[in-house]
Amino acid sequence: MRIRTALALTAIVGLTVASLHAQAPAPAAQGQSLKGVVLKGKAPVSKDILKVTLPKPQEFDLPNGLHVIVLEDHRLPLVTLQMSITGAGGYYDPADHIGLASFTASLMREGTTTKTSAQISQQLETIAASVTVSAGLSSQSGGLSASCLTENLDTVMAIASDVLLNPAFSEEEIARYKTRTKASLLQQRSSPGFLASERYSRVIYGDHPGGRSSPTAESVDKTTRASLVEFHKTHYLPDFAVVGIVGDITPAEARKKIEGAFGAWKKGGLARPVVEDPAPIGPAGVYLVNRPGSVQSSLSIGTQAISRTSPDYDVVRLLNEIIGGGPTGRLFLNLREDKGWTYGAYSGLSTLRYRGDWTATAEVRTDVTEGAIRETLAEIAGTRDQPLPLSAVQDKQRLLVASFALSLESPQGLLSNYVTSWLYRLPADYWDKYPDRVMAVTPAALQAAAKKYLDASRLQIVVVGDGSKITEALKKFGPLQVYDTEGKKVSQ
Repeated sequence: MRIRTALALTAIVGLTVASLHAQAPAPAAQGQSLKGVVLKGKAPVSKDILKVTLPKPQEFDLPNGLHVIVLEDHRLPLVTLQMSITGAGGYYDPADHIGLASFTASLMREGTTTKTSAQISQQLETIAASVTVSAGLSSQSGGLSASCLTENLDTVMAIASDVLLNPAFSEEEIARYKTRTKASLLQQRSSPGFLASERYSRVIYGDHPGGRSSPTAESVDKTTRASLVEFHKTHYLPDFAVVGIVGDITPAEARKKIEGAFGAWKKGGLARPVVEDPAPIGPAGVYLVNRPGSVQSSLSIGTQAISRTSPDYDVVRLLNEIIGGGPTGRLFLNLREDKGWTYGAYSGLSTLRYRGDWTATAEVRTDVTEGAIRETLAEIAGTRDQPLPLSAVQDKQRLLVASFALSLESPQGLLSNYVTSWLYRLPADYWDKYPDRVMAVTPAALQAAAKKYLDASRLQIVVVGDGSKITEALKKFGPLQVYDTEGKKVSQ
């Protein structure tokens, strides 16, 4: 990798650290002050845009359809492998068996037709290596990852291939997994954060796969070896899969090892799995998960947003960083630094192939629940109603670009960028031009995005807390729906 503007990078990275203490306050109209914020000086800032030329990977396809991306990096004797298998994620769970994809992924690692789970774990532990398989409840893809020292690559590739192609799904491991999973399902319902995420996802996505937060005990009980074998056979196919390998390996060596490990993986010949956006969200609503005795309220305020391939992605991501990106976000400065109501207030942007969501979150004392909601709504409204101060925008732009520049020092981060590019069919120069795109975003563009995606008429408010203390306050924000901690709607 060649960084052509070294001075700019030095200045930008300096700003990354300094900005944690020197973030400009929001406009006076928002009622913020610098109370609690310590200004410790300013770093020199270059106005030059960071220019990068990223190392280009070697790419090729196996006859079975598996796409391979290789990045050579000999700085350390390490090799990392990332595989994404489109069609193997929870998005494609049967409607009556939610969680089957994640069950399948977890149990693939628990033994193959040649090795038990204990033997795999012992072998990997002995050489300080790892092989994992995962599949999210709402994701389109399942994933396999592996890492090891270069000298152990052949051993780890053999284990990864065995886990991927020959899972045993033994009845003994299935029974153990069911016991562990059901205990975890019971425990998670004691977490306010989980309850907030569960209700919020339902509100934003409805019956769409994006609304899945957890399988049920009934779904776990329904799982059989036959169902796991069938899901694996039907969905773990190389046709639309990509594997990236980075580290102390040449492209020629990588080709030979990938072909040896995954060349026999049989192509399914099926059409590319499809995805659909969730139904458009309804009007703004207020939802309470009543948790008697809670000493604080867990807030989630948000709405549907964009997909990863949206042309507005860079603008909305920058907008999210300004509102709630870490300790320099407007929400953090307001609710924590100014008001002292919470340990932290943040926002997040979820983007996949289908339309995702934007969410502001915080956990606050029960007695300030109403105030925290009003301040959060005011911060969101402030981005819609007036252009953001140019200095605040520029600070966040530099912070994003600096973070991106630092991420390029990680071989795994670079590889992840290229895997993302392939999965979402991004332009070949997408990451080379990333700094230019971020720095080109204007306050006017941010305000337009806020008006388009953070419309007050579509914002949903979800609160987990003690209903006996906050119900009347929540009713001030609109018609209220109340649920118990089991997710059942209750009469008021």
